Amino acid sequence: MAQIQVSNLTFSYEGSADDVLENVSFNIDTNWKLGFIGRNGKGKTTLLRLLMGDYKYQGSITASTYFDYFPYYVSRTDVEKTASELIEKWKPGVEEWQVLIQMNQIQIDAECLYRPIKTLSHGERTRVMLAVLFAGENEFLLIDEPTNHLDQAARDIVKNYLASKKGFILVSHDRDLLDAVCDHVLVMNRSTIEVQTGNFSTWWENKEKSDAFAKAENEKHLKEIGKLKAAADRTGRWADKSEGSKIGYDPIKETDRSISTRSYIGGKTKKMQARVKAYEKRVDREIEEKEGLLQDIENVVDLKVMPLEFHKNILVDAQKLSLSYKDSMPLFNNLTFQIKRGDRIVISGENGCGKSSIIKAILKANNAREFGGLDNLEIVDGILTVATGLVISYINQDTSFLRGTIEDFCQYRGLDKSLFLAILRQLDFNREQFGKNMEDFSEGQKKKVLIAASLITPAHLYIWDEPLNYIDVFSRMQIEKLILDACPTMLIVEHDARFQEKIATEIIKL
Repeated sequence: MAQIQVSNLTFSYEGSADDVLENVSFNIDTNWKLGFIGRNGKGKTTLLRLLMGDYKYQGSITASTYFDYFPYYVSRTDVEKTASELIEKWKPGVEEWQVLIQMNQIQIDAECLYRPIKTLSHGERTRVMLAVLFAGENEFLLIDEPTNHLDQAARDIVKNYLASKKGFILVSHDRDLLDAVCDHVLVMNRSTIEVQTGNFSTWWENKEKSDAFAKAENEKHLKEIGKLKAAADRTGRWADKSEGSKIGYDPIKETDRSISTRSYIGGKTKKMQARVKAYEKRVDREIEEKEGLLQDIENVVDLKVMPLEFHKNILVDAQKLSLSYKDSMPLFNNLTFQIKRGDRIVISGENGCGKSSIIKAILKANNAREFGGLDNLEIVDGILTVATGLVISYINQDTSFLRGTIEDFCQYRGLDKSLFLAILRQLDFNREQFGKNMEDFSEGQKKKVLIAASLITPAHLYIWDEPLNYIDVFSRMQIEKLILDACPTMLIVEHDARFQEKIATEIIKL
């Protein structure tokens, strides 16, 4: 057991005017299972890289342990090699037998160690890398979003594996994973950073109570400030009026006043002015106590969606459907389902079982030729009917095509730029990001670009393919609330168990 101490850590990327991290300080224990929570773009991955020593920084990081980072970097030439060949590059000094022990624990066949990386699925690659990561000793491990692109079965295996380990930081937006795995959380709030005992749900419960208390205190201070300002203004007017009556008087109208009254009025005015200063000091004190109360409040803004009403009840009808790609075996057989108005259908299943292919088949039947990879997809058997005139808003799970500025993107998609930027602001985009090229965005920010574009596109049916990969917890909650409030008709592929539970009216399991 040892301590990792971070003090006054400040870092910005070369050429950037903004600090990614500023005066960050915290202490953690190397024995903990630490969940790392924060908004997209707050610097979570950057902090892990700073712990690895990848960048120069201001401040200090004190640790008596070595760090290792997941995922390992795989170059274009590395994908042709096997994990067995890459072990020495990834984790020098670790022997193959140590990795095989971990592979048994994470429930993956040993033959995956001897297959080229390019032949491994997302789930297989993740589990092999985690097995290598945990094969060493006396290290504190930095794990960056291990469940992205994994199906539910693979997520459960990774979840159970990590729950049996300790001594790591886990960056994840998967609430189910954070609850099952972590015994402490490191949270990057809007203005501060904190460490708490417990998992995500424990922290979120504490945060809701803390936020409610801060808002109540803020309201109390605002009311007190209003009262004090009104009293100061009233007393100030009295003092001015009294001061104005000190010099000169009408001896006919004011028979009870003599020249000696002047000093009495002066003394009275002085007391009033002193009282005004006292009120002002109390106002300043109340304002000072109010400052910082709301600095970490997450104001989750309600998003809007613009669904169109379709004249038919059934939008998509699949009867005993079987799909395949040319010269390949069928992905599945005898799939029957319907998408009706108001349905929110989630497609669930293992990676590679055909979830995205169902989406592509619907797009193809809807004559959506702007999406690539549809020509090779064939209906082997059964019927797929998509209602004529159906307008679909689609989110692709791939973000690699995003290039250029936001303005370019809006022009290409025919989007209202001001409305698009407003949605991005509601999804916690900083205005500084609007001037950058989209290829420089984080993966979470790229996903938010696609979500914002879909939200402002009026449609009868919203089809989202793994929309929540890399999306932070707070934005997931926003999107959940949006869907439950607006009730758009949706077809979604998503592996987040909490998300499925909250929004799905039906789950199709392949």
